Amino acid sequence: MKYPIFKDLIIFENDDYIVVNKPPFVASLDERSAAGEVNILRLAKQYSADAQVCHRLDKETSGAIVIAKNPEAYRHLSMQFERRKVKKIYHAVVDGQYQFDNLFVDLPILNDGNKNVTIDRAEGKRAETYFNSIKYYKHYTLVECKPVTGRMHQIRIHLATQRAAICGDHMYKGKPVYLSALKKGYRIAKDEEEQPIMKRFALHAKEITFKGMDEQDIHIEAPYPKDFTTLLKLLDKFDA
Repeated sequence: MKYPIFKDLIIFENDDYIVVNKPPFVASLDERSAAGEVNILRLAKQYSADAQVCHRLDKETSGAIVIAKNPEAYRHLSMQFERRKVKKIYHAVVDGQYQFDNLFVDLPILNDGNKNVTIDRAEGKRAETYFNSIKYYKHYTLVECKPVTGRMHQIRIHLATQRAAICGDHMYKGKPVYLSALKKGYRIAKDEEEQPIMKRFALHAKEITFKGMDEQDIHIEAPYPKDFTTLLKLLDKFDA
């Protein structure tokens, strides 16, 4: 895998914060299982010595991630996360047609520490997400997801509880999208195995809004990466 150039990922920067558009397959922080692997924190520290990643995205998830350039800025944003003042919007492509109109899911999530997450009403921590359908295809739906809390896998598992698993999210039984399923008469060469349109689950952190050190709103939108754009283009063309 070609590692990204940090400067190319920046979509916002001031004296206190950097917002990058994280590519898929790059971890937010150091992972125990991937010692020595490039991640957003490592790249950020090469760019700005005191950089701290303020929140994380799953490795496969692309999109907006905020980095503080100094300890004061990190504390300032940490407090906003704690008080649920940071507004985040994700886009997901789910398998099937779903009409979500401000659907509120508040199912508690238990994280047993081994990247294993379950809904647990007794032991789980509070988790709340709002869902709205943005665009309908014949077999898929583009969904806007607004998490109120920030639990691990929250959007993914909350969608799965609605039987609307994110495309390609094997962990929650989401099936990948193949061109052969969309395009009539699509044939693949005999000795070739068809690859899914997206080689990951279709989830992107589209927008984030938080207050800067001057208490003014900072609102950032992260464009879709190439694979997400390609999926939507093909759905527009063959599944509209």
